[in-house]
Amino acid sequence: MTDPRQPEGGFGIYVHWPFCAAKCPYCDFNSHVRQGVDHARWAEALCRELAGYAATTGGLQVDSVFFGGGTPSLMAPQTVAAVLETVARHWRLRPEAEITLEANPTSVEAARFEGFAAAGVNRVSVGVQALRDTDLHRLGRLHSVAEARQAIDIAREYFLRVSADLIYARQEQSLDDWRAELGEALDWGLDHLSLYQLTIEPETRFGELHARGKLRGLPDGELAADLYELTQEMTEAAGMPAYEVSNHARPGAEGRHNLIYWRGGAYLGIGPGAHGRVMTPGGWMATETLRQPEAWLARLEAGAEAAQRAPVEPGDRALEYMMMALRLREGMDLARYAALAGGEPDAAAVSRLADGGFVETLAGRLRLTPAGRPLLNAVLRDLLPG
Repeated sequence: MTDPRQPEGGFGIYVHWPFCAAKCPYCDFNSHVRQGVDHARWAEALCRELAGYAATTGGLQVDSVFFGGGTPSLMAPQTVAAVLETVARHWRLRPEAEITLEANPTSVEAARFEGFAAAGVNRVSVGVQALRDTDLHRLGRLHSVAEARQAIDIAREYFLRVSADLIYARQEQSLDDWRAELGEALDWGLDHLSLYQLTIEPETRFGELHARGKLRGLPDGELAADLYELTQEMTEAAGMPAYEVSNHARPGAEGRHNLIYWRGGAYLGIGPGAHGRVMTPGGWMATETLRQPEAWLARLEAGAEAAQRAPVEPGDRALEYMMMALRLREGMDLARYAALAGGEPDAAAVSRLADGGFVETLAGRLRLTPAGRPLLNAVLRDLLPG
């Protein structure tokens, strides 16, 4: 019998490892460089924070666990094993649950990957980012192209499912450059690729340089659009269409953990700076843990919570669901949106966008058309109330 508490959209657990060997200039994630980490202390604290959620969510079926960061491949495999053992103790981990770990090529070693696989990881996402050594240097990456290729080979020895991340619309990058890089990545025969346009975030080194006019060679709007279109054409032709704005997969190989976010499911956020959305007897709660690693660790070791909790009103849940679901090719379930919002999306806005060829309604779902996908933010501005 299905547990009536089981959230629509799935239930996952995100574990944030906040440490990196170096801070990339484009990255605005909660990542920190530290010389020496006490892995035993961190394992105990992560497991303690996990167990704290068992009272309200214990016994639910877990569809996925995702180790993100930071650089989770810097974790000790024993830490990963301890976390997964704690998950299995308090929840029902599906036999086919997706257990993903993000890895940087510089921290990929056969022995370490063997340990992660033995701990229960069955999917790895490798942060390749570029297949040009000059561009890797510009991006602040510590690995070379040769190391990235080797990391992919090692990953495929130990995991059935391997994904790679690449960034395009980089400095001085031409269409031909990207065609060659993406072509090589597609030739690897992986089942999943995350392909992101470089975005300049304000609280980053790139953001600072850009504000001072020091970040040269970025593509103009026309070239960026051409790079996006080339990405769609090549992945479609290779049988890896976009199932989300920046994510491409062979049918059935979509990233299950991120689908929980985009389908408006529930998820625990564990570790410094992690966010969560959990259903409690009192309604939906948003959680956010302390960002600073040492402060987070001190709170857990003192026997206190390291997360702030705030109620999520039904109307806000509806807006979150729209913003996330429209990222997906499958789009948004209109009946579910109406149940959350107390009504359908604004009919005039939907009609206007449909007439412009940006959205379509099919089988009870509202979704972006191919013309609308690159304009997601503009479409949302039209649809969101207020």
